[in-house]
Amino acid sequence: MKKNIIRISLALSTLAISLSSVSCTNEFEEINADPNKTDKPLTYGLFNNANKQLMDGSRSSFESGRLALPWMQYSAQRNYTEEDRYQYRITSSQSLWSTYYMVAADYKKIIELNTDPATASQMSVYGPNNNQIAAARVMLSYVFLNLADTFGDVPYYSYGNKDADFQALGIESTTTPKFASQLKIYTDILKELKEASDMITTGDVVFTTGDHLFGSGEKLKRFANSLRLRVATRVKGVVPGADIAIQEAIASGVMQSNDDNVGLKYENNLVNPSPIYSWFIGRSDFDINKTFTEVLKGKKGNFGQDPRLFKFAAPVGALISDIMDGKVAEETNPDNIQGMPYGIPSSLTASQRASSSYWSSNVIRKDYTEILMEYSEVEFLLCEANGWDDTHYKKAVQASLEKWNVEDSKITQFVNSLPPANKANVLNQKWIALFMQPYEAWAEYRRTGYPNLLLLPGQQGQLNDGTPYTFTSLISGLTDLPTRIYYPTSLPLLNSANYNAAVSNMGADDMKTKLIWDKN
Repeated sequence: MKKNIIRISLALSTLAISLSSVSCTNEFEEINADPNKTDKPLTYGLFNNANKQLMDGSRSSFESGRLALPWMQYSAQRNYTEEDRYQYRITSSQSLWSTYYMVAADYKKIIELNTDPATASQMSVYGPNNNQIAAARVMLSYVFLNLADTFGDVPYYSYGNKDADFQALGIESTTTPKFASQLKIYTDILKELKEASDMITTGDVVFTTGDHLFGSGEKLKRFANSLRLRVATRVKGVVPGADIAIQEAIASGVMQSNDDNVGLKYENNLVNPSPIYSWFIGRSDFDINKTFTEVLKGKKGNFGQDPRLFKFAAPVGALISDIMDGKVAEETNPDNIQGMPYGIPSSLTASQRASSSYWSSNVIRKDYTEILMEYSEVEFLLCEANGWDDTHYKKAVQASLEKWNVEDSKITQFVNSLPPANKANVLNQKWIALFMQPYEAWAEYRRTGYPNLLLLPGQQGQLNDGTPYTFTSLISGLTDLPTRIYYPTSLPLLNSANYNAAVSNMGADDMKTKLIWDKN
């Protein structure tokens, strides 16, 4: 009964939004006009708002903290562990879906304002039209990549492709858009990123003011090419031309150092703090995961003790209030750090909390930077593109250590002690470097089968006192990580024909349905 109530509520909520969006008529245009709202907004304001909403919504405590973050075993819950065992709250699907389409509409509006002859000249005051259009196209690609990676077939919008199946963001033409196939979506994203990169003037700004992501056309271009490299690597062997796209992206110029990292840095205040910091205001639901800390301690895997352990985790017993205030000194003894056992019943959490570590104040901080993509990942991609090349492998790990401000001597020691580059070693290290970027780590696991260090359903873990337990999935038949999440429950009610067509095309709407690039 409760599940039906949730579905009806979501459906009515979505229907109300849809109707309010199309209910205005010419006769009531004046009545419906908001005197405080302009039809010519500041494009950099739109861009900043969309970026913040994107990161707030996709890195929130439910949509990240209780979904992909524990699944990739960067975290474990201290209270209610149902989501850790894959029984996530279905409202999280709706929230992610709504966030992605809401911000996509803002990016599309930036394109429209810069291409419409009536507004383009005015918008050029805020930055070169082509660079603004390119930035919006790149961010649209980022958004739809995440949508497709998370759900599979989805309604899709393209600036440069008028395919009849691309019907998203066109509420003036349809409120029941088709779901484009994954093949079409990934193919078009590769095209969009190439065209966006090609139209950028690298010697100019993107926005004249208020640009908190790029600052220069050159950085935007490197992000566009790096993102294209990510996508092409994901779909190589599945999407025609992906192998060529890998080489084209590299030749066009990808990230070269941590200065090219693209992330949204939050404000060092309580008005606009980071999503992670906000998770702990009045609550303390998350610890660092025991699987992850065992790898960083060198007790699991073959890397030895990793100096990032002390950057990621606080000592056992540290008060969350002190961590949030930056009052907890960096730990130096690995014995004083211990992760929360993962996949345990909620009834056991109380017995484990006192002996488990929170994340450190490097993570739980007001001005934390949420990363969209970073140089370390690019080096891992270059390593793979070059046959698991050792030089790129070491550059990737070094970049991650430098990003987390590990001392130079410790960086040298750790990098020099790395086991040789091969698929397993490289991709296990990539998982560590993607710490707190759970959706990308989840996509990589589904694509490659790595890391191979995770605790999976049916396997035995240990409580902090050494007592064994078995990780039991709460989703029947799911014996590995989920391969996607459910569509929002509103879709079968409000867009039933296209929802049913998408489900038929994919095979099912469940957490075991594989996406087209999930071949491991």
